Amino acid sequence: MGGVITKSESPRKGWVPESKLEAKMVEAMQRRALEGTSLKSFNNIILKFPKIDESLRNCKNIFEQFDENANGSIDPEELKHCLQKLEISFSEDEITDLFEACDIRDNMGMKFNEFIVLLCLVYLLKEDPASLHAKSLMGLPNAEATFETLVDAFVFLDKNKDGYVSKNEMVQAINETVCGERSSGRIAMKRFEEMDWDKNGMVTFKEFLFAFTRWIGIDEMEEEEDGEDRV
Repeated sequence: MGGVITKSESPRKGWVPESKLEAKMVEAMQRRALEGTSLKSFNNIILKFPKIDESLRNCKNIFEQFDENANGSIDPEELKHCLQKLEISFSEDEITDLFEACDIRDNMGMKFNEFIVLLCLVYLLKEDPASLHAKSLMGLPNAEATFETLVDAFVFLDKNKDGYVSKNEMVQAINETVCGERSSGRIAMKRFEEMDWDKNGMVTFKEFLFAFTRWIGIDEMEEEEDGEDRV
């Protein structure tokens, strides 16, 4: 496995977050990592896919509720109303940062998979009891457990608990599942490339979440619905 270690690991020591939101994500994940993780292997994560998939798809109702003009996406103003109804307090700048971070298509509208990522980031950044209670009241009784599972999965991958996942850490996580198999390096690299959207050799929690929605097929569900709307 020595050939998998690359120079892209080196920036980790002096890594500087690219935005205030990323810095907050990293800090929150570092705090969460101190609690440890119940996951023992990458297979544990894979086995949870069906339950996570069902839980996230059940968030569709809440997405449609906040999509006030029913155009299939949530704009910045609708996001403000969403957070107000959930009784979650963010500053104007924080809301803007969240929206821009999750609007990966950069079209001023969050699709369903982007909205799921946003909710999970809100869960990570606002873990106070009032926020969790508000989310339960808004029809997401099982979402908190699902978001916690996703946080737990990232903590499992982040072996050195610095708030990022590197190539080496992904290799280590896959090796713990498929120890001794020659394909483990290729599997790890494929999964890592799917997560590392900006190709900088370091994966943030947000990048992990977007990759995860693809792994369980949320993107495909959206594409099918978009196709039906165009027919």
